[in-house]
Amino acid sequence: MSSSLTIRYAVLDDYDAWLPLWDGYNAFYGRSGETALAQSVTDITWGRFFDGYEPMHAMVAESEGKLVGLVHFLYHRHTTMAGPICYLQDLFTLSSVRGKGIGRALIEAVYVEAKKANAERVYWQTHETNETAMKLYDQVANKSGFLVYRKAL
Repeated sequence: MSSSLTIRYAVLDDYDAWLPLWDGYNAFYGRSGETALAQSVTDITWGRFFDGYEPMHAMVAESEGKLVGLVHFLYHRHTTMAGPICYLQDLFTLSSVRGKGIGRALIEAVYVEAKKANAERVYWQTHETNETAMKLYDQVANKSGFLVYRKAL
């Protein structure tokens, strides 16, 4: 990756450049076409990043004036820790820049922000078939051993 890589918080004017990344992330996880997120959910999500009462945050990777990646994270309480913990919810880079350190840079940026917020842990989940991403994740974090169960309501 060129030395022009910048990781920064998203700003309102980033919406048009962020949206294709967000759409790419959702398509990667099968949320496209008939199963696409409603535009209202995307609008709510984008708005939360700029609402001071929300614990949600968005950072972007910018290279040569173009957004090439995103990371979304939020803070929440935990029953066994005094401080907040940070959930890295979404991570995505353009396929054309994968393997160039952008995903790692985005994760490391979340680590920095979480430390500033006095978070005691950063965690995330990925799909069991996301083998490429897990190669990176195995280098920058430890597997917890926990499995995720969920039920749609």
